[in-house]
Amino acid sequence: MRYAILIYDEETANPSPNPPDPQVIQQVSDAYEAYTKMLRDTKSYLGGDGLQPVSTATTIRIRDGQTLTTDGPFAETKEGLGGFYLIEARDLDHALELAAACPGAHYGSIEVRPVLMFPEADAVPVGEADAAVSSAS
Repeated sequence: MRYAILIYDEETANPSPNPPDPQVIQQVSDAYEAYTKMLRDTKSYLGGDGLQPVSTATTIRIRDGQTLTTDGPFAETKEGLGGFYLIEARDLDHALELAAACPGAHYGSIEVRPVLMFPEADAVPVGEADAAVSSAS
């Protein structure tokens, strides 16, 4: 079964105006590289990436046929979504075990959520996603 591991932290929600300490950046990078390697080695890794701070986000809503855009995230929260992994796990307990090993669990929170699996007949191949969005516009 597929699960999303969503990584939340306070720094993403409220980035410091000061650049982070290069040693801290290196330690965090090393920890995530080791975690990603573990997921790959156990054949659990399907994908993932870090996200820019919420200050770079744009939220879109359609109300009464009008498209509204707002700078920033939808909700004011103490923690922001900083990144994610998409994993394959035997079951929820296995997904929780893999998520607990995520470095972000030490300074933020990790949300584990099962991924909806749609029938393959309805799936849009990755390379065709842009064309599907363009034709819907």
